[in-house]
Amino acid sequence: MLITVSVQGDADFSRLQDAVDSIAKEGGAPATIRIKPGVYEEKVTIPATAPPILLLGEDRDRTILTWSDNAHTLGADGQPLGTFRSGTLNVFAESFTAENLTIRNASGPGTGQAVAAFVDAGRAVFRRVALLGDQDTLYTGKGMQYYNDCYIEGDVDYIFGAATAVFDRCRLHNKRSRGYITAASTPEGTAFGYVFLDCEITSGEGVRDVYLGRPWRPYAHVAFIRTRMDRSVAQEGWHNWGQPDREETSRYEEYASAGPGADAKSRVPWSRQLSDEEAAAYRIIEIFGGWHPEGY
Repeated sequence: MLITVSVQGDADFSRLQDAVDSIAKEGGAPATIRIKPGVYEEKVTIPATAPPILLLGEDRDRTILTWSDNAHTLGADGQPLGTFRSGTLNVFAESFTAENLTIRNASGPGTGQAVAAFVDAGRAVFRRVALLGDQDTLYTGKGMQYYNDCYIEGDVDYIFGAATAVFDRCRLHNKRSRGYITAASTPEGTAFGYVFLDCEITSGEGVRDVYLGRPWRPYAHVAFIRTRMDRSVAQEGWHNWGQPDREETSRYEEYASAGPGADAKSRVPWSRQLSDEEAAAYRIIEIFGGWHPEGY
C-alpha cells in the first residue's frame, strides 16, 4: 500500500498523522507513506496496532517533521508532559522504518528534556535520518534498533534508553561543553546495548569536555568501534554519574578510536579497550541475534 503526504495539499493527505491513522489497524498490510518535501508541524504517533510502516521522505534536508514539546509542557490534563510524552515522533509499532527525513524537537536549549524521536518498537530502522534536539534527543526504549548514515545532535544524554541499538556510519554532533552523548539503561544480562560502528563525533565551535556516556542504569553497555572523535571528547571518556558502584557493572568499550578525542591512555580505568578478537564479534547480525536490517 502506498500513501502520499504533502503540506501543499497535492497528495492523499496534507498531515502525516492523518496518513498514519488511515492505515494504523491491527493486522493490516505493510504500507509506505511517501512524504513530499515540506515542513510538517505536528506531533506524530505510530501506534502499537500499526502494520509495518515505512516513512519515506524525498529529501532529508527539505522533509522536516517538527514539534516543540518538552518535559515541562502542560498536557491536556494541565500536568507537565514529562520526558516520555515530549516526543515529536513516537513509535510503538512492532515494525517500523524511516528514511530520508529530519525529525526535530524545536523546544530549544535550556528547556529541559525534549525528545525528537521516542522509539519503543520491536524492530526499528532509520536510514539517512537527521534527529535534531538538545537534551534527550533520541529515546531508544526497547527492542532492536538500527541507525544507518544518520545525523544525531544534542547536548545532554542525547541518546538514551534500554534498546539494543546499532549506529552504523552515523555522525554524532555535540552542541554544548560538559555534556554527555549516551545514557544507556541496558538491562542486566543483555549482550549488547549501544554499538557505534565506523561513526564520527563532531562538535560546535569551542565545545569541550563531552563524555561518551554515563550509566543511566547499573548495567549500561556502550561500545565505540572505529569511531573518529574530535577534540570535544573528554580525555576520561566516561562518567560514572556520581555513583561509583556502577563502575563495577557498566561495560564501556572502545576499539580503534581515532582523532584528537581518542586518547586511550587517559580513559577511566573501568572502561576497556577491546582486542582485535573481541571487536570482531561486533557484527550486526551477531548483535541482533540473527536479524539483519538490510532490506527491512
